[in-house]
Amino acid sequence: MRVVTIIPTYNEIESLPVLLGRLRAAVPDSDVLIVDDNSPDGTGDLADKMAEADKAVHVMHREGKAGLGAAYLAGFRWALDAGYDVLVEMDADCSHQPEQLPLLLAEIPKGADLVIGSRWVRGGSVVNWPLHRKLISRLGSFYSRTMLGVNLRDITAGYRAFGRETLEALDFNAIESVGYGFQVDMTFRVAQLGKKIVEVPITFVERELGVSKMSGNIVVEAMMNVTKWSLSARWKKLTNRK
Repeated sequence: MRVVTIIPTYNEIESLPVLLGRLRAAVPDSDVLIVDDNSPDGTGDLADKMAEADKAVHVMHREGKAGLGAAYLAGFRWALDAGYDVLVEMDADCSHQPEQLPLLLAEIPKGADLVIGSRWVRGGSVVNWPLHRKLISRLGSFYSRTMLGVNLRDITAGYRAFGRETLEALDFNAIESVGYGFQVDMTFRVAQLGKKIVEVPITFVERELGVSKMSGNIVVEAMMNVTKWSLSARWKKLTNRK
C-alpha cells in the first residue's frame, strides 16, 4: 500500500518538527503531505526545509486560513492525483500519536474502508483533558450518532485512515463543512455509501505545544449542521418512500 499522512497546519512551528520526527520513525513507509494555510509564525517555511531534507515529505501552501475541512479536501485531491492507496488524517499538535498509526493501517487490508482512531471505545483513552472537554466530546458523539443513525462511539474523531476507493466515491464539491463538523460530515457520507467503518482504540494526548484551535462557536456550528443533515436525510427517505 502507498500511504500518505496528511497534516494540516496553522501556526504549528513548535509541534511540527516533533510530530514529523516521530511519524517518520514510527511509520517510515508513509509519505507526508503538510498542508499549510499561510501560517504567520513561519510553519510553512519550516515545512519547506523539512521537505528539502526528506524526499518523502511534501508541502502544499494555501493562501489563507480556510478551515480544517478545506485543508483536508485539498490534501485528498492532491493525494488521489498522486496515486496513493491509503490517506491518513493526523493533527499537527501531537495529540494523535504516530506510534499508533500501524493499528489503523492494519485494518485496511482486512476490508475496512474507513478506520477511525477512537477515544471512546474499549481500550481508548484521553490524557490531560479537563472534565468539560471530555463531556463536550462524548456528548457531541452521542448527539451525532443518535441524530444521524451512525453506530460509532467517536464520530467526531480526527485520527483516520481512508481507503482510496472510499474517497473516490465521495463528491468533494458537495462537502461544505470546514471545522469540527467536518469529521462528522465525512463519516456520515461514508456510512450512507454502505462502506465498512472500523474503530480502533487510541490514546489521545492533549497538546503540550502551541494553541488549540477549538472554540465554542465551532462546536455549536457543528451541532447545528448535524441537526440539518439528520432532518435532510429523514426527509429524503420519507419522500422516496412516497
